[in-house]
Amino acid sequence: MIKMIETEQNTTKPFLKWAGGKTKLLPEIYNSLPNDFSTYTTYIEPFVGGGSLFFSISQKFNNLKTLIINDINTDLIIGYNIIKNNPNELISNLKKLENSYKKLISIEDKSNLYYKIRADFNLRNSNDLIQTAYLIFLNKTCFNGLFRVNSKGEFNVPFSKSENPTICDEKNIINVSNILQKTTILNVDYYQTIKYIDDKTFFYFDPPYKPVSKTSSFNSYSKDGFNDDEQLRLKKFCDQLTNLNVKWLLSNSDVNFFDNLYNNYTIKRVHMKRFINSDPQKRGEVSELLIRNY
Repeated sequence: MIKMIETEQNTTKPFLKWAGGKTKLLPEIYNSLPNDFSTYTTYIEPFVGGGSLFFSISQKFNNLKTLIINDINTDLIIGYNIIKNNPNELISNLKKLENSYKKLISIEDKSNLYYKIRADFNLRNSNDLIQTAYLIFLNKTCFNGLFRVNSKGEFNVPFSKSENPTICDEKNIINVSNILQKTTILNVDYYQTIKYIDDKTFFYFDPPYKPVSKTSSFNSYSKDGFNDDEQLRLKKFCDQLTNLNVKWLLSNSDVNFFDNLYNNYTIKRVHMKRFINSDPQKRGEVSELLIRNY
């Protein structure tokens, strides 16, 4: 299996912190890629989220001529498209927000600004550029730096009380934009990504994880959620790809549900740190699954 090698060029990182992000799991994922991955020409990620693996792979493998990312979260995909097409305008807006935030002295004033921008973001009546600037601002200043919405689709994460966060990472936004120039960005049901396959396509699936307990659920990336029926539907899609001789790798939580569901595939248990939990004492090491059809 392929080992990840850090290089000076491999510096572009996700522009958002995303619950379930795979930065810490990248070495294990690289060790699970096919030995001939350097021969693949198309990479498809149907649940891109923050894109930790996508950004890493797109910098490491020049053989990938076609990059496809997709997510059902419209706010997120709008953000990807704005960075792809209007990075300089976004940077200008983020600098204004950052300056407005940092010139405030008291945490109370910073909190008031945060909740005003959160309310404006949830109205969703601004243009895509402003909405993306709001999204990044909220992500950099909210509690735990995560994205969560309620059943109405409203962003509802509280303020983090951060005094001096980096809201505008200008260099990274430009780097992200450069990578996205060669990327097709979709906001569709993941089944539609099948139309992009060729004879050297690789899929990586990072769907909302199945909760390991009733109290650990966090898959509110979109207002519709991702229940067991959706996990079963995804398994059928993976079977369909297998029948087409397309290789795929999937990550999910370590619960017996997947041992039974994917019992005809290779399942590997790996460990990573959990960083998003309201109780810092519960941000320990957890077991996750890497499932593949090769």
